[in-house]
Amino acid sequence: MRREVRVVSTDLNRKLAIGLVAALCLLWLPGCATTSYIQKRNTRENPLTASLALVSNRGPHESQRTSQLLERYDLTDEYKKNPNAALLSLCTQDEQSQESERLYAVAELAYIQGQQAQHDGQAVEALHYFQRALASSYAYLFSPTVADNRNPYDPQFRGACDLYNQALEDTLRLLHADGQLQPGKTYQLSSGDKHFTIKTRLDDHWDKQDFAEFDHFEFASDYEIKTLNNRHTTYGLGVPLIAIRKQANNAAPMEKYYPDMLSFACTALLQCSWNGELGPDGKPAPQCELVFYNPMRRSRTEFAGRTIPLETDITTPLAYFLDNKQFHDKDIATLGLLKPTKVQNKQGLFMLEAYDPKRIPVTMVHGLWSSPMTWMDMFNDLRSFPEVRERYQFWFYLYPTGQPFWISAVQMRKDMKDLQETIDQHYHGHDANTMEQMVLVGHSMGGLVSRLQTLDSGNDFWKIVSEKSIDELNASDEDQARLASTLFFRPNPSVSRVITIGTPHHGSDYSNSTTQWLGRRFIKLPAFLTNISTRLIRDNPDYFRDTQLLTTNTSIDSLAPDSPIFPVMMRAQKKSPVKYHNVVGLVSSKSLIGRIKTDSDGVVERESAELPDAVSQIFVEAQHTEIHTKPAAILEVRRILMEHAKEIDSRDRVASVPYPRSAVEPVSVTLSDSVGPEDAPLEIAIPLVPDGQEEPAMMR
Repeated sequence: MRREVRVVSTDLNRKLAIGLVAALCLLWLPGCATTSYIQKRNTRENPLTASLALVSNRGPHESQRTSQLLERYDLTDEYKKNPNAALLSLCTQDEQSQESERLYAVAELAYIQGQQAQHDGQAVEALHYFQRALASSYAYLFSPTVADNRNPYDPQFRGACDLYNQALEDTLRLLHADGQLQPGKTYQLSSGDKHFTIKTRLDDHWDKQDFAEFDHFEFASDYEIKTLNNRHTTYGLGVPLIAIRKQANNAAPMEKYYPDMLSFACTALLQCSWNGELGPDGKPAPQCELVFYNPMRRSRTEFAGRTIPLETDITTPLAYFLDNKQFHDKDIATLGLLKPTKVQNKQGLFMLEAYDPKRIPVTMVHGLWSSPMTWMDMFNDLRSFPEVRERYQFWFYLYPTGQPFWISAVQMRKDMKDLQETIDQHYHGHDANTMEQMVLVGHSMGGLVSRLQTLDSGNDFWKIVSEKSIDELNASDEDQARLASTLFFRPNPSVSRVITIGTPHHGSDYSNSTTQWLGRRFIKLPAFLTNISTRLIRDNPDYFRDTQLLTTNTSIDSLAPDSPIFPVMMRAQKKSPVKYHNVVGLVSSKSLIGRIKTDSDGVVERESAELPDAVSQIFVEAQHTEIHTKPAAILEVRRILMEHAKEIDSRDRVASVPYPRSAVEPVSVTLSDSVGPEDAPLEIAIPLVPDGQEEPAMMR
């Protein structure tokens, strides 16, 4: 029985049409504004700015406790007349005792003098002072001689951490200005009568195969995030950096899945030890190592018998990458809707972090008139949870949204198969269990594309268009194969769970005669898609029982509530034991959108958004384009992911016969007598790319 379709009023059609035209015009105007994710600060972020009055007209100046210590050592007047002389006097006062208060004061005063020297353009002198501040704050935090009076509950302890971090950052800035900040180099530094050897290296938690080198570093404190809802940081030791990846040789196995100029969170930490080696002056010299840590893989490090939390910022590097002009959200989304061919060279799966065979993939699929940028708030928030990033890695799927969603599902099957083959070929030791537990998260139309990855077509989708055998179709082998690839498919064996958000499981009243007409006027589909349907219908006048699926021109057409594909999708057999979860958006009835579209998210009606066979379903008060950015939806996805990981951990690993890797491989489909040839399975080889057309590349 065909699902009853509600008729949308003429007034509502007119409003939707006017809104669509206005939005299209505004977005398509040359030079239109695009989303900005980051902004350069006028003055860098520095936790010592207030306590030391670094930007005050009367500053910088020492803290009250340091001022009291100067008074105790009778150095107040000398400090006012000659700060450097007072600092040297303080350094030599009872040096053997290594009193923590004195160490802190030396670090603070040295840092202030370094700031003054830097302001005056005296880089060498500034470097000397910053190294003095580093040495003293490091001794405060780690020297065993002050262990008895070191108090982690004292605010001064956190102040020593800030002094260490900021002195290290200023030292790195001076090195960075000379182009010397590169892992693998060794530096010889001197501070007064002290000499340091500093070696640099990448932490072992970086993927050396795909991320062997970085092009350059930026300082996270120089930037302020915009657009993203939250900035995720942790307190500890080290300098948060933005590490911009150097593009690897194109022969690298996963290179095509990494966008250009991909940037990562990085924390630089200086660790020193005294192993008896002598410096140029014949005195014991510390051996120091500047380590560039990957905070996405580790948030702590072990040193001197202690566990040290790292100072991290995982959001600013993401925002820095997203602000790249090649990823302008509205440009890609609008091109994908109106001119799908313009996005084909960027279509496919891509990753914003190194592939890890030990973590479960979560693939996010955007919806109509959108792009992977729509997921960045959820991605940013989910990976802020250590338990999530420990178990999962996030991938993104980009596709042209102007074409019918079932065509996009066919292309996604092929792209998923290509990635699986690359992993199988180059990562022989990868944990098959993680790949076979993939989670798909789809927003809006992306939820339909995602669900189609889990369905077994059987004969049901073919019977939408014809009761006759495909062998009776008068068509070229290529046209026949393309039609078959859309209507005959098997579930992707890697997908174990699907989360749909704001998805029109039964279509949307937004797709009506007016919006469909507008869509056909604006959306320009690839010629080969429209030509195939025209040829098939022309050359087979009495073959098709229903040509609606064949004549559906655009994605807007494909979402019509009376489309015959929706009831078939609902009753189609899904991969066992795949689980569905659903998030439904509802706008407040008091809002403007709620008064126009009641009991919906403004685009998708509640009745269509609900999924009967979902194992969980929640309702979130939000409009359609914002559901997946709301905390309630993000926390629900987190809950599902942790539930998924828990089930995997508790389940016995029993070997089972898997499905074929992908529905884009040749599939043997046994058809009923009324459809296929007698006693013969139908072997369908399914090419996805037209002859003579280059296969689309990943986003670059």
